[in-house]
Amino acid sequence: MTGASGWIGSAAVDELLADGHAVTALARSDASADALEAKGVRVQRGDLDDLDGLRRGADAAEAVLHLANKHDFSNPAASNAAERAAVQTFADTLAGSGRPFLFAAGTAGLAQGRPATEADASSAHGPGSPRGGAENLALEYVDRDVRVVSLRFSPTVHGAGDHGFISVIADAARRHGVSGYPGDGSNRWAAVHRSDAARLVALGLAKAPSGSRLHAVAEEGVTSREIAEAIGAALDLPVASIAPDDVAAHFGWIGGFFGMEGSATSTATRELLGWTPTGPTLVEDIAAGAYSTTAAV
Repeated sequence: MTGASGWIGSAAVDELLADGHAVTALARSDASADALEAKGVRVQRGDLDDLDGLRRGADAAEAVLHLANKHDFSNPAASNAAERAAVQTFADTLAGSGRPFLFAAGTAGLAQGRPATEADASSAHGPGSPRGGAENLALEYVDRDVRVVSLRFSPTVHGAGDHGFISVIADAARRHGVSGYPGDGSNRWAAVHRSDAARLVALGLAKAPSGSRLHAVAEEGVTSREIAEAIGAALDLPVASIAPDDVAAHFGWIGGFFGMEGSATSTATRELLGWTPTGPTLVEDIAAGAYSTTAAV
């Protein structure tokens, strides 16, 4: 497993252990290794650039779960290349074995003008595309006897301790003294609580057939205005529209993402796996203080 000490992965590890799996996880740092070993996880030291190490880990495993990503928004080409290389390495190692290969993907950008569904294929093909076109690359191995499962996570996987997109938006509100939303605030983001996303990972490993595209989506869409209003209320800040020309200056690199339409459904996933999200909503988490303190991003 990669990403086992990350935001989603650390919760997924708990679910997998509770289901009786023995987990071997990749760890880059001493801190990550110590935290994983404390849970009873076997640690393999290395990183995503160590393709020989990835190959050895996959060769020894009964299943591979790839949840890590470099997420270097200052150098997306490097992140895309690393993701594609890791997926290629895992898939080549598992080819012909029938073993499961589950990997992280996303729901954002899959459809225009409507919520994305599991039937929507990714438009990202080739090394230079988002995430290196890794989802389409991996799905090619369905015909090479790999049980390939794409785990498409919502733009926000939220909860107390999250240092992801919503924390960056909340930090922008603190910096400027106003909680902003792009334009008219009508664009929507799908959302899921971390605990529900983690359970989906475990269910996908247990039950999803090869070629599945699973959507970790509890809420089809929360508008950017609703997000800004919830952050404003939690931080006691005014709420305001940010003009399109000012979005980059106000939000920084997250501005382009915050203004995107990212709604999605999970009807097929729920029916396939019997998955029923039970965690708090995004607005409930914000109101409960999950993003009320400065986060190191």
